Amino acid sequence: MCRRAHGAAFVTWFGVEDSQARIEDPVGALRWYVSSPGAKRGFCAHCGSSLFFRSERWPGELHVTLANLEGPADKAPMVHVFWDTHVAWADVDPSDGLPRTGTPQPG
Repeated sequence: MCRRAHGAAFVTWFGVEDSQARIEDPVGALRWYVSSPGAKRGFCAHCGSSLFFRSERWPGELHVTLANLEGPADKAPMVHVFWDTHVAWADVDPSDGLPRTGTPQPG
């Protein structure tokens, strides 16, 4: 689902608590759409950039695409998720030492 939404082999996200996030949208360009049952994605209606993800699977969290940060992230990647559905032609060097998990199950 993320590959189709972003047109890329993988997407790097980080999650924050809703209460810790502030979204400034002075021109009213942020739009949300339901991308699958219980999940929605936020994008810029002006340029089309994918920005956010929310899901009932992770209540109270806002997921943000790392590529849209204006500065450096304060944490390094911690895990490769959805590894069971990755594309073989974009393999990641296992020496990065990060765990590889399958598709998270609800509950």
